[in-house]
Amino acid sequence: MQAANGQTVRVHYTGTLGDGSTFDSSKDRAPLEFTVGGGQVIGGFDEAVAGMALGDTKTVTIPAEAAYGEHRPELVQELPRSAIPPEVDLSPGNRLAAKDQAGNELVLTVVEADAEKAKLDANHPLAGEDLTFEIELVEVL
Repeated sequence: MQAANGQTVRVHYTGTLGDGSTFDSSKDRAPLEFTVGGGQVIGGFDEAVAGMALGDTKTVTIPAEAAYGEHRPELVQELPRSAIPPEVDLSPGNRLAAKDQAGNELVLTVVEADAEKAKLDANHPLAGEDLTFEIELVEVL
C-alpha cells in the first residue's frame, strides 16, 4: 500500500541540519500522524511521503524555501526595553508570545537585550535552513 493524497499516515522521522545536528525526531515518541496533501506538515515533507510504500524509508533534503522559508531580516526588530513588561525574561534564545497589530499570534526569539533595548526575531527558528529528513512510513490508515 502506498501513501497518496488524502490518506492519513503515520511516519517516524529524524530531521537534521546541514551541520548534521538533529533538530527533531519522533524515534522516542509516537509516530507523526497527518493527512498527505492536507497542509499539516511542511510542503517538502508532504511531497516526500506521497508515493512511499508501507515500510519504506527515505532521506530527503528540503530546501529552505520549501520548508520554513528564507530568513527575512525585516522580521528582526529592535524595541526599547521599556516597551516590554519588566518581568519578561529577555535572555538570548528565549521564545516570547506576542500579538501583532492585527491580533495575530507571534512567536518571537530574543536575539539580544540590554537595559536599553531588545532585538527580537519573528522568523521561524528554522527559517533559512535546508532540512534533511530520514522518513519511515510505518502506517497508512
